[in-house]
Amino acid sequence: MQNACFTFRLSQNPKKGNSNVDTKVGFTTTCNRRTISRNITRWVEPADVFAQIQNLPGAVLLESQPHAVGGRFSLLCFEPFGTLITHERRSTLTLSGAATTLDESPFDILRQVYRQFSLDPIGVPVFPSGAVGYLGYELNSFLERVPPTKPDDVGIPDCWLGLYNSVAVFDHHERRIGVYGYAFDGICEPLRNVLLLEELIYGARNELNVTEAPSKRPRYVASSHSKAEYCSAVKRVIDYIASGDIYQANISQRFSVSVEMSPWEMYLRLRACNPAPYAAFLNIGDAQIVSSSPECFLNYNPLDRRVLTRPIKGTRPRGHTPTDDDRLRHELVLSEKDCAENVMIVDLERNDLGRVCEYGSIHVPELFTVESHATVHHLVSTVTGRLRPECSPLDLLTACFPGGSITGAPKIRAMEIINEIEPVRRGVYTGSIGWLGFEGSVNLSIAIRTAVVKNGVCYFHVGGGIVADSNPEMEYSETLDKGRAFLEVLGCK
Repeated sequence: MQNACFTFRLSQNPKKGNSNVDTKVGFTTTCNRRTISRNITRWVEPADVFAQIQNLPGAVLLESQPHAVGGRFSLLCFEPFGTLITHERRSTLTLSGAATTLDESPFDILRQVYRQFSLDPIGVPVFPSGAVGYLGYELNSFLERVPPTKPDDVGIPDCWLGLYNSVAVFDHHERRIGVYGYAFDGICEPLRNVLLLEELIYGARNELNVTEAPSKRPRYVASSHSKAEYCSAVKRVIDYIASGDIYQANISQRFSVSVEMSPWEMYLRLRACNPAPYAAFLNIGDAQIVSSSPECFLNYNPLDRRVLTRPIKGTRPRGHTPTDDDRLRHELVLSEKDCAENVMIVDLERNDLGRVCEYGSIHVPELFTVESHATVHHLVSTVTGRLRPECSPLDLLTACFPGGSITGAPKIRAMEIINEIEPVRRGVYTGSIGWLGFEGSVNLSIAIRTAVVKNGVCYFHVGGGIVADSNPEMEYSETLDKGRAFLEVLGCK
């Protein structure tokens, strides 16, 4: 793997004497790995910094909001020292330019990577280095006996993870920025990228205002389902529920639209019209991932071993007037169907966490909380636990992936039915986007409100949970409500 080719002019001693920079160079207590830590008190928005490198393959931005539960930090990184890419059940692990193709599960490969690069969480910052990227939905076939998936008609990996040893972390609560580098044995020296990240931070300008709104000219939007086909799929799920196979399943449709704007402009527009706690922009080379997810899949702190997941089940559109908006919000709270659907998924998540968490540690501190976003209201619950000492963050991931809110209950049978009914792969959609730190931290979203842009075409899925009393027409309308933000961003009528 070659490093992306670009040039920045670095000062001989960047920001020497600047009181806003505190540079520390030292050694970790394990494996003689030299560390670099530069703490910058000047605040600049992560997207302003990332705009300067968004066109580089391997550049990743994970952008949070200060009020997001478990989403205090944003991070950006570029030029990974390695990648793990999985496609069609074959994985390629590249480290410092040397590529190895393996038939093993990507989760098993990750375990090997973590054994090589693990850090002691004591005394290191949040995410000092680690894997950043996405885990696609179809990785479920490595964890459960799910039938073979549909052919890949988009042409992107099932898994793309960059391995980074230099990163900028933005603390939205303290409004501080840390730039960190770890010199692992046999891996490229991080000092250059640390200095480049600092230059990017000081070179950032608040100039991210997007141009005028795209014209809403007629634009052809293709779907994997017609309305009649989607309603028929909903009816098939209801039949499975009636026969006792499942209690609920999440069924989606995929839209595709030819686009003229750049993926980065699309991200900025989405960020402006539909701000979300777990936004992301990933440049994986021949495709870009644009995400504005409201849902936390897993958040894990290795210091206290606390685990948090916040499944979403239940949606209403925002109203056109304050009165209408308040009515829809209360309708969601009082909906027996949505509350029952939410409880089923909470129970599923409690069961998944119970596989790896301490007995008696699993709690539901929030049930049926309404969170309002730009285009929809969501019904959200919170499930917490404490990871058993003998279990690793990767044990946690494999116990819970993919999230229950986007599969159904029971999970395995629901995934089998999804594979049978949905005509195309999900890809990134309903997988996870985020980070897995070498020191043990985990912060992953559910990849909803997420698009893949490749060869001038934008692909995005929308779906919903189907239960016994679901109305097919209403379920179809809910998918359109969820897709409204992307359709507006793309200028579609």
